[in-house]
Amino acid sequence: MRATSRKVAVVGAGMVGSGCAYSMVNQSICDEIMIIDRNDDRAIAQALDLSHCMDFTHTRTKVYPGTYADCRDMDVIILTAGANPKPGESRLSIVEAAASITRSIVTPIMASGFDGIFVIAANPVDIVTYLVRDISGLPRAKVIGTGTSIDSSRLKTLLSGVFNVDPRSVHGYALGEHGESQFVAWSHVTIGGKPLLHILRQHRERFSHVDLDDIARKTKDAGWEIFTRKGFTQFGIGNALAYITRSILNDDGKIIAISAVLDGEYGQRDVCAGVPAIIGSEGIQEVIELELTPEEQAKFDHSCRIISEHIRAVKTI
Repeated sequence: MRATSRKVAVVGAGMVGSGCAYSMVNQSICDEIMIIDRNDDRAIAQALDLSHCMDFTHTRTKVYPGTYADCRDMDVIILTAGANPKPGESRLSIVEAAASITRSIVTPIMASGFDGIFVIAANPVDIVTYLVRDISGLPRAKVIGTGTSIDSSRLKTLLSGVFNVDPRSVHGYALGEHGESQFVAWSHVTIGGKPLLHILRQHRERFSHVDLDDIARKTKDAGWEIFTRKGFTQFGIGNALAYITRSILNDDGKIIAISAVLDGEYGQRDVCAGVPAIIGSEGIQEVIELELTPEEQAKFDHSCRIISEHIRAVKTI
């Protein structure tokens, strides 16, 4: 029997926050979930609705509304509240609004005495993750953005359709910005342990129809396809947040493509970007440095430059 409860606060009771909380309830990831939203009624309603799942789940998760002042003893705070781009805009177009919202949330949370781990999904996630680290003053290990975790999952799903295998048998990463400048590190994509590029060379005729550039484009645009059709994304990113949180609370040591503040890895410093990292009870245990090809490294550097430009702009706001 555990002496202490595993407590998670979800800031933002919209589609992503509620999707994340629902995933955590159904997977029995934590003991308590506190819902925080600027609309008190929505936070109360979501907490009530989620609490009514308990008769149908394996274990009971206590779900209740709360405030920033109640965050002191939370183990993990999941930040989903933020601005949303309009159709046709990029995630970077909302950076000023996102910066203002982030400051208004993180400042009172830290005033509560919180010393746990932030997991961030609010867009533009790489810049918001950087700002959370900057405002909170927490070590970089304790500030984790969802980064390209969802993009990497979309990549695996696309490849599983092309090669007719289970997505969980596909391994690989989209890296860099969770946005337009992301790229796929094809040199590290494997299917059943075999490098994808080797498979394509070995079976040229069988897979002559495979267009890696098209798959990379579809990976990048997948979120926008969902957004333009229904106005939001929810289930994929909600599960990504739950997956990261589970690895923290269970000390799983999962390797996930998250957004981390880089400190020399990949030749970059003082910037957040999507990279694979080991996630455990202390947060980011280690950033995994893949040996990128010169072309991939150039793409990563380009992506980091774009993120850095926007970080510099919002730090002065």
